Order: sequence, then C-alpha cells, then structure tokens
Amino acid sequence: MNNKKYIKISFITIISLVLFLFTGSISIKADDPYVLKEVVVLSRHNIRAPLSTKGSVLDSATPHDWYEWSSAASELSLRGGMLETAMGQYFRKWLVNEELLPENYRPTADEIRFYANGKQRTIATAQYFSSGFLPVANSDLEINIEYDKMDPVFNPVLTFVSEQYNADAIAQMKKLAIDLTDEYQLLMNVLDFKESDAYKNGELTEFVAGDEEFSLEIEKEPAVKGSLRNATSLADALVLQLYEEDDMKEAAFGHDISMDDWKAISKIKDTFVDTLYTAEDVSVNLAHPLLKEIRNELNNKNRIFTFLCGHDSNLASVLGALNVEEYELPEAIETKTPIGSKLVFEKWQKDNEEFIKVEMIYNSVDQLRNLSILDLNNGPMRYTLSFKGLEADEQGMYKLNDFIKHLENRINRYDELLDHYDLRLPKTGIE
Repeated sequence: MNNKKYIKISFITIISLVLFLFTGSISIKADDPYVLKEVVVLSRHNIRAPLSTKGSVLDSATPHDWYEWSSAASELSLRGGMLETAMGQYFRKWLVNEELLPENYRPTADEIRFYANGKQRTIATAQYFSSGFLPVANSDLEINIEYDKMDPVFNPVLTFVSEQYNADAIAQMKKLAIDLTDEYQLLMNVLDFKESDAYKNGELTEFVAGDEEFSLEIEKEPAVKGSLRNATSLADALVLQLYEEDDMKEAAFGHDISMDDWKAISKIKDTFVDTLYTAEDVSVNLAHPLLKEIRNELNNKNRIFTFLCGHDSNLASVLGALNVEEYELPEAIETKTPIGSKLVFEKWQKDNEEFIKVEMIYNSVDQLRNLSILDLNNGPMRYTLSFKGLEADEQGMYKLNDFIKHLENRINRYDELLDHYDLRLPKTGIE
C-alpha cells in the first residue's frame, strides 16, 4: 500500500522506506498491517477531442489551426485509449501486489463490475481500462441506456428546483466564482483572439471577469452564460491540445508559455466545473444517484472491484456532495478532476476493524504527454482526500462505519432539501 506511516522498525522496513522515497511505491509488505478488501472507482473518461465540431466558435475564435484530432468531436482519442489501457494495467499490478486479485484473474459474475455512461468516450474508456486490468478475462460492460444518451445515474441534472432553492443555490455558486481577469487575458493572448474572425465580426467579445449569469432548470444541468462559458470551451480545447501535441510551443499556437501559464488557462475550466457542480446544495441534487450507487457497491458483500465511468461533472458533484476538503492536485494542469482521473474508494482491514481511504489517482502532465507505461515503480500520481466532519488516522484512513454513516447522511441531505423547500408530492411530482 502506498504512503504508509504505520511501519515497525526492521530491516525490511528500511528497504521499504528506501523504495518509497525513490519510486513512490512500497512492494515489500511483511510488516503491513492493512489488507485490501475492495476497491470502488469512479472514473472520468480519458483524453477526448474537444466537444465542439468543425465550423463552431472553436474554429473562429483563433486565426490558427487546431490539432488534427484522431477522433470525432467529444470522442475518446487514440492517445486516450492507450493511456487508459496503461492505467488498467497499473491497477492490475497494484491489486495483485496487494493480494486482492491473483495474477491473470478471471472473475465470477458478481466479483467485478464495469458500468459506464452511454457516451462513446465513457464506454471506450471502460473498455480500454478493462482490457488492461483483466487481459485474460472477457469482462462484461454494463450500459443501461441507449448509445450516445445520458444514463440517469451519470446525468448531472437537477431533479428538483424552486424559486427559493434556486436563489439559495445560485448564491452558493457565486461564492465559488473567482476573478479570472488575468487568466482570460492569457487565454486571449495565446489564441491571438483579436485576430480571429469571431472577434472581428462581433460574434465574440473580449472575455470579462464577473459577467456570469447562472441558471437552474428542472431536468437540466446547471448553466452559466457569459465569458466563463465561452472561455471554458476554448481553454478546454487548448489543454487537450497540449496533451496530444508533441511540441508544447505548437500546442500554444507558437507562444512560449510556462507550465504555470497552462495551469492558469486550465483554471478557467476548473472554475466552470467548481461553480456549476460543487456548491453544496447543488451537488447534493446532482450527485444523488451516483452517491447511492457508490454506497451500494461498498455494501455489496460479493464485490471486490467496481469501475464506474462518467465525466468530470460526476467526480466534482460527488466530491462536493461529500463535503471534500479543499485540495489542489500536484503535477496536474487540471488540479481538481484531471482527464482520466479516478476517484478511488479503498476498503481496508486491519485485524478485525475495517477502514476506508479515498484517493485521486491520475496521470501527471508528463505521463499524459509521454504516454508513460505505469507499474509499481513508475505509478500514477496518488493524492489522499479528506472530508469535512470526519477524522482520519495517520494513513488518511477513516473507520468504515464512520464513512458509511457520512455517506448516508449526504444521501439523506437530498430528502432534507426537499422538505426544507416544501417540494414533496403532490406539488412537483417528486418523491
């Protein structure tokens, strides 16, 4: 297990510590008191092409030509597939090393579950991951919706609204909005925005911080109008271009910018996701189906591994609903829910007591750009998350019963909001 602090002083311990310092992994487990019992993964899809199609504002907002993507708009790229296979291979090596799975494991029907949203990028991500994770098993992929549709479990839409709820929720969202003046200016400079057709013909104007207009509608995702929305689609495409383009300068359309500048550009999209999906009472509304799915998997006595594949909005809303403590992921441009990142719930046992650890496991920027092969000595980034109202031990572990109680409370918060805003039947048709 990575990042252990509970270690008896012994010769094998010294070797383990040396391995950890130089590789980030400990593969000698003689004094490890924890046994891994189950893993539940909520994954964001891997690298995709931008959501916008040819001829959209994406093309007209810069005089430069975008990267030639290996897939259609919004679909998983070839690089994304290769990276996800490598991540699946890493998870296999990790879980074999932890003795949760034997090598060349062939699971029974109930032990492993792969479940994806109905979009191409989520289905393909789950397929690539499973091929690396279980290379000699023909795993079934669960898809509960027509192809290219949004499964209600993964669809971050509002299932209740009211005038007062909207007012209170939007107030929470506005508190998460930050001044992006410098980030907008950097984005426009990299795009050579004022030389673009969209700027010259008035289709787009300069991006201005603070002009956001938020809206909440039943059975729709939270929405925002203004500079934040337009700038996010362009910042998203630029960051995806950086992941794919060999030459970093070419990725910035010939501009020589630093990694901190890239992080600043991505901050626009991070802010978009934060404001729309992580405000407490909004995230409780959006993430309710996924929270229940995660709870059911953690309570499933037959399950040892679950892979749920969705979107950054899913990870963000789940973390918001669970009251995650503020965090910023190192060696990432997208510092909250990077492309291909995994929100990992790990159930451990020590003696007769069960614990849970929650981590973000993700590729660093260099690993994304270099198509790095991942193993126990060259693993992905791992970051332990903490949650408001819960006390972890030195290893970042929570007692399982405490975490499940916290999860249940956050699921129940949905019903509390319905009661608070008087939204029960028969007024809205909501139960």
